[in-house]
Amino acid sequence: MSDPLFNVEGKICIVTGGLGQIGKNFVSALHSRGAKVAVWGRTVNEEKIRNALGSDALHNPNLRFYSVDITKKESMNIALDDMEAAWGEAPDVLVNNAGIDTQPSAPPEVSGPFENFPEEVFREVVDVNLIGTFLACQAVGSRMRKSNKGGSIINVGSIYGMLSPIQDIYAYKKELTGVPFIKPVAYSAAKSGIYNLTRYLATYWGKDGIRVNTLTPAGVWRNTQDEIFQGNFTARMPMGRMSKEDEYNGSLIFLASEASSFMTGSNLVVDGGWTAW
Repeated sequence: MSDPLFNVEGKICIVTGGLGQIGKNFVSALHSRGAKVAVWGRTVNEEKIRNALGSDALHNPNLRFYSVDITKKESMNIALDDMEAAWGEAPDVLVNNAGIDTQPSAPPEVSGPFENFPEEVFREVVDVNLIGTFLACQAVGSRMRKSNKGGSIINVGSIYGMLSPIQDIYAYKKELTGVPFIKPVAYSAAKSGIYNLTRYLATYWGKDGIRVNTLTPAGVWRNTQDEIFQGNFTARMPMGRMSKEDEYNGSLIFLASEASSFMTGSNLVVDGGWTAW
């Protein structure tokens, strides 16, 4: 028997970046608990759906898939119109999970010193991570408000939006290749904007029953990361490891459900202790 406090059954949810490493776990966590989930991604096709969620997801009436450009409100409204036609209601939950970052494997022209960081790359990262979240909140939040049933918006932040990256973690790249990797400013700047966007919307929509919170994860382990990076990162982590990709699901369900009914404008940090130093 499910706990009614953490119940999301029947809720209409949107997960942006829903086929990514964390996003697919958010989708599965919501769907397995009875929610109807719309999966938004930049490019959504059958192969990606199968790889992320399995073949059964393609024919599940409680899952819908959309190729959505979150930097274009028109693209989101097309998906929202289709969702409302299919499921008959406005969304209850929006998870703003989509984002782009610069990995240690990135070429030097996009990961060099701040003084030479390309303006066009900065604009692209801010456009997706911050402006995309802003536009998704506008598009979905306006429908939540019009429906007069409230809702929960969960913006995904980052430890690198709360704190500056520790550049020492990446120093080994120069030692190995002769080319330095500098963790760029764009991701940190964009993610830091999420926190005040969350606080602003929490106060703006508070009396409409629309709660807006940030969920801040830390680094997630994956097998494509090189061992030196993993070792350097985990050496700074109080828990001594990176997160598993499904370890944010509990926090997501908490924020999406009535378990967090009096929580808005907050930042739920789930980072293995990274920001506790």
